[in-house]
Amino acid sequence: NDLIAPYPVFFETYDYIMLISINFIMRGYDMSLGRQAKVLTKHQQNAMVSYLTTTRNSSRNILIFLLSVKAGLRAKEIASITWSMVIDSDGAISDSIKLHNKASKGSSGGVIWLNQELIDALKTHHSSEYDPNDYVVTTERQKHTSPQVIVNMFQGWYKRMGFVDCSSHSGRRTFITGAARKISSVGGSIRDVQMLARHSSLNMTQRYIEADVEAQKKVVQLI
Repeated sequence: NDLIAPYPVFFETYDYIMLISINFIMRGYDMSLGRQAKVLTKHQQNAMVSYLTTTRNSSRNILIFLLSVKAGLRAKEIASITWSMVIDSDGAISDSIKLHNKASKGSSGGVIWLNQELIDALKTHHSSEYDPNDYVVTTERQKHTSPQVIVNMFQGWYKRMGFVDCSSHSGRRTFITGAARKISSVGGSIRDVQMLARHSSLNMTQRYIEADVEAQKKVVQLI
């Protein structure tokens, strides 16, 4: 195996395992996470939205999907958003989500800028009669859903669409990868992508970004 061949064979078992782990980490793998969720193509995103328009509670389902692929939200965050986080002082849908730390992973809350398609989806789903403390995503039986329910929704939708290796994290990876590929066109940098992803480490952000072989082929012609 080329991952371990350069090393002597006399290491104790623990050292041997640690060397393998280090090699995987250095080469961009994460043994604790296993296979990464697949990034969605634009065609897959459009196909999913088209499918969700045919489902019961379509406006809610489309909103859940867009919160994932257009804002990079995690399942916990999608389940935890309240209307007070997305409504401005005039009672209108804002251009950002003011995500509280308690609604995010660890202390990764903050301002989440919204894509226009996502703003429109929020407007469609928003009721004129609401309490600011109400959760944005609800079910027919409950006014608050759990992260696991959101995970299960994504699993069901991707299975129905035949999207292999996709999960509730696919939308977040799609968002981060898309931002990384386009950020330079608006004068930004990978640091801005890190802020959008709300990662404490730039290394973590880089792990989310899917490589593009075609882009690699093109860029070497510009050097």
